[in-house]
Amino acid sequence: MKENKYDEPAFFEQYGKMNRSVKGLSGAGEWYLLKEILPDLKGKDVLDLGCGFGWHCRYATEKGAASVTGIDISEKMLKKAKEINHLQGIKYERTALEDAVFPANHFDVVFSSLTLHYIKSYDALIRSVYQWLRPGGSFVFSVEHPVFTAQGMQDWIYNETGDKLYWPVDKYFSEGQRDTSFLGEHVIKYHRTIATYLNELLKENFKLTAVEEPMPSEEMLKHIPEMREELRRPMMLLIAVDKL
Repeated sequence: MKENKYDEPAFFEQYGKMNRSVKGLSGAGEWYLLKEILPDLKGKDVLDLGCGFGWHCRYATEKGAASVTGIDISEKMLKKAKEINHLQGIKYERTALEDAVFPANHFDVVFSSLTLHYIKSYDALIRSVYQWLRPGGSFVFSVEHPVFTAQGMQDWIYNETGDKLYWPVDKYFSEGQRDTSFLGEHVIKYHRTIATYLNELLKENFKLTAVEEPMPSEEMLKHIPEMREELRRPMMLLIAVDKL
């Protein structure tokens, strides 16, 4: 299923108010760690899957990438990207990740931020990424952590006074569609175990180079006190692999 919530006006408006939408990479709690597992981008041809507002495309260009291609299913997201992050060397294309077609051995780096949990056919996309990458190329991505997606509700359990008691984890090994709520709207996501995320990569002969479960940085904890709640359970999973 190729869901495109971001072109719905109300949803897009709410997304545009998020910290990471307004501040870019500095507003993303995982960025301090994600950038550490990215390869050197200088002179590289880079593909960003689900590029959104184009913040990562800008970063790649500023780090000296030879070319950057950002794809996204949302017309509104790409319009915003072209407004605020359309540097020389960046090309934006509107297409669903499942429909993307590129030549074999075309990119040095493929990147994706918080997008692959919206994709039903993760295994098929991994096969495509392997084909698109040149030998020695890198694939780096972030997804919502399986602990975060498993139960489906994606919310805390509260007591009578509204205090957050714990984060529920249920149906962890039951992979597949989750009907959840994000920014006040119904959204479809796909839950997978950590083993599935990793094993599909290993099946394609990728070499695993990093697995991270980021906590908020000290800087973010200092300036945004409510981020301390993110220390209670992992929200994101970061993975980096190389094509041999």
